[in-house]
Amino acid sequence: MDVAIVGASGYAGGELIRLLQTHSEAEVVTATSRALEGRPVSSQHPHLRGYTDLAFSNPAPGDIDADFVFLAVPHTAAMNYAGALLEGGARVVDLSADYRLPKAVFEAVYGVPHTDYFEAPYGIPELRRDEVRGKQFVSNPGCFPTGATLAAAPLARQAAYVIYDSKTGVSGAGDNPSATTHYPNVADGVNAYKWTSHRHLAEMKQELAALGSSAHCFFTPHLVPVNRGILTTAHIILKEPMGQEEVEALYRHFYQGEYFVRLQKPTLSAVRGSNFCDIGVESEGERVVVVSAIDNLVKGAAGQAIQNMNIMCGYAENDGLKVPPCLP
Repeated sequence: MDVAIVGASGYAGGELIRLLQTHSEAEVVTATSRALEGRPVSSQHPHLRGYTDLAFSNPAPGDIDADFVFLAVPHTAAMNYAGALLEGGARVVDLSADYRLPKAVFEAVYGVPHTDYFEAPYGIPELRRDEVRGKQFVSNPGCFPTGATLAAAPLARQAAYVIYDSKTGVSGAGDNPSATTHYPNVADGVNAYKWTSHRHLAEMKQELAALGSSAHCFFTPHLVPVNRGILTTAHIILKEPMGQEEVEALYRHFYQGEYFVRLQKPTLSAVRGSNFCDIGVESEGERVVVVSAIDNLVKGAAGQAIQNMNIMCGYAENDGLKVPPCLP
């Protein structure tokens, strides 16, 4: 299967190329970048030298010739590609936010009109696998909502309040330098940002509701001086108390058979470079603390996108993703 990556010069694009090197059915034949057109992919992603001889190209949306396309472009840009790609018969996973939310919610949260809206499955595979299977277009979830929702999902219906506190690495901000990600401003510190207004809160609320939860949901992210990873602490206030053994049994049953969810003490180093989500739970009765760890560029972006591709196309769900994490 020929694969195109639109927006291949960024971190997520590089991760898609890296992971797809081991896929048994998919070959990356097109890697697009307007700014780097004509330059070797390895000039931007030097770790991929020897794995790909591709050069960046800049075709028009209607001229992209591939069986499957990943849209790894900024928010509000994917809507300019989606229609033409679908008309051309390609299957698509969109890594941007353009199709994650209902039209009115998207426009309120992102502050721009949606010019080519249609409904698309929201692809957290462990929770929405049947909605993704066989579809032509899937919206890949945000990095924060992935780790947060997987942490809370088994207790969603029992929750009265869900409070997410997430610590994220700097790569989540993308590869364009800014004052926020400048090393002296990040190192030796922990910085809360968008304390009550982060855009991903809308996805978190949406997914709790989809799980049948009426819980009130809150979220505050923090930037920490690491390259990769999101560690989310979910404080789940229950309607009725539950003990430790009951909660552990609930999580084991809920995630039984899920290759990419591991119930163990979560640390960022133990998931780095992989598509795993590690989850740990501790109950004090009325409050359950659930901690999840993911690599924001893999399970939070490129890896989950490939997992969705595999489900859409009928491949083994872990094809291209059987990559052990890097520890230390």
